[in-house]
Amino acid sequence: MDDDAPLTLPALGERVEAVSALYARKFDVERDADWFMLKLTEEVGELTQAFLVATGRTRPRGAPEGSAPDGEMVPDGAASPLADEVADVLAHLLLLARSQGVDVEAAVRRKWLAWEAELP
Repeated sequence: MDDDAPLTLPALGERVEAVSALYARKFDVERDADWFMLKLTEEVGELTQAFLVATGRTRPRGAPEGSAPDGEMVPDGAASPLADEVADVLAHLLLLARSQGVDVEAAVRRKWLAWEAELP
């Protein structure tokens, strides 16, 4: 697969679904309607934590051995970059939409892009 090729939402949704299905098989996870919603909620919580770290609004915590020099303090979740959590939330949102039969492109066009006509 050409990872530098532009992604469309449908193509991204297909690829994310394939990876999620692999994960479910590998770890014996039942992906029912509740799982898709609860997993998205979990990932939004992790995104919130990463955002707090990235914006310096969380308490410092001692670093695990070897991850920071001589006990230097690092913020909670510092090993998990904000970008990774944004990716997780987007992927799980696409999975939830797919599981519920939501056409994300059509919904965004109807709900958001319809307002473009009023832009200067």
